[in-house]
Amino acid sequence: MPSSSLQLVERPRVLVVGGGYVGLYVALNLQKKIAEAGGIVTVVDPLPYMTYQPFLPEVAGGNIEARHAVVSLREHLKKTEVIQGSVTAIDHENRKAVVALPGDQGTVEVPYVDVVLAAGAITRTFPIPGLADKGIGNKTIEEAVALRNQVLERIEFASTATDPAERKRALTFVVVGGGFAGIETIAELEDLAREAVRNNGRLRQDEVRFVLVEAMGRIMPEVTAEQADWVVAHLQSRGVEVLLNTSLASAEGPLKLITMPDKAPADEFEADTLIWTAGVQANPMVRSTDFPLEPRGRVRVLPDLRIAGDEGIIENAWAAGDIAAVPDLTGKGLPDGTCVPNAQHALRQAKVLAKNLWASRWDKPLTDYKHKNLGAVAGFGAWKGVANINLFGRIGLKGPLAWLAHRGYHGMAIPTAERKFRVILDWFSSLFAGRDTTPIQGLDNPRAAFEAAARPAPKPAAAAPAAPAAEKVAAVVRRTGFARLVCTPQ
Repeated sequence: MPSSSLQLVERPRVLVVGGGYVGLYVALNLQKKIAEAGGIVTVVDPLPYMTYQPFLPEVAGGNIEARHAVVSLREHLKKTEVIQGSVTAIDHENRKAVVALPGDQGTVEVPYVDVVLAAGAITRTFPIPGLADKGIGNKTIEEAVALRNQVLERIEFASTATDPAERKRALTFVVVGGGFAGIETIAELEDLAREAVRNNGRLRQDEVRFVLVEAMGRIMPEVTAEQADWVVAHLQSRGVEVLLNTSLASAEGPLKLITMPDKAPADEFEADTLIWTAGVQANPMVRSTDFPLEPRGRVRVLPDLRIAGDEGIIENAWAAGDIAAVPDLTGKGLPDGTCVPNAQHALRQAKVLAKNLWASRWDKPLTDYKHKNLGAVAGFGAWKGVANINLFGRIGLKGPLAWLAHRGYHGMAIPTAERKFRVILDWFSSLFAGRDTTPIQGLDNPRAAFEAAARPAPKPAAAAPAAPAAEKVAAVVRRTGFARLVCTPQ
């Protein structure tokens, strides 16, 4: 790929790779200090915005406007150099990174003093036949919008379908993965579908089928077993089929499910909508760096968030969030002793990282990251949810109180006051106006209407002369202004 002539700011640079939770907060906390010291913070990300992923189920469900669940990097990082592109290689020994610019603009070499790896995670998939062609995740704002439109479009299609098999397939929605993302997604979409069907007189609620597929013996490991059982019962009360110890074996043609762990056939049926929420993995961009990785593909870091390998600390290199194997000093993390990859840890690690990077410039002591998990909150549609809050002992909530806790926590956690204001307005309006079930179709080909207008169909051939009977009918229409039934004796 050719080199770009993009002009970069010529100052000592803190390069932040990724503009998600960690990247945004590191830049917010450092941009002014670094600028006043004569340097510059540079954020590189393929997207011009940070996505607040806990809101994606509500975007898919029509409770939050899609643009309000993302935070513009340029709008809120006024003293930061923002580059929209992808880091394809890092040569830390020479303190240089290669960034591929969008389109055919080539690459640019970005020099730096410090580098912060904050590229987050991507959806983890498995080599299941047909999954790449038929499935969709819910980890990006684009996926959430597409999911909403897909569900509403399939419901509208089914309402006019005359083939029973087509109708059944269109009204079958499958979610694979019983973690927080999967449970919140299927619950919000079920609420959305229920409202859409209620507004459509050609459909019945019992025609709509939602299926949750989970390979483990329980869902939502972040909550207690009792709460997980309650969530299963709650979903089943809404007509959702919950299939535990079950896995997707194939998505080619009909979906084929198998039981775990014996791999015996469990079920087979057709569905137009297959949603995959079965976990995440570290962004594979780290493989194009010279930093040490652990078995799961994450960057190895110390509790103070400096990157370190077998030979010791790597100076001026930092990492946090889902891309990093951050030790959990509370002992309540993953089985390997690292922090759970979630937004709660990422937001707080970013603040510690920014503080430590600045302290390292002045040879001051660094702080280890240690954060007691505040618990977990999940929303399942209006006035429905579950929460496990760890403030003064564990407080378990279900139903409306948990739903309010979910909205309260995430309303405060989304970055910037401007975005908090917009999201709260969305919630307030839906509280009174209800869930928005208006689909926006054709986003995959927005030029279709213009192309049809610009390439009109050829004019039809001239019509044959009208038969006498047809002429009489036409005369009646012209004389009376409406058509009458004309019976011609045999």
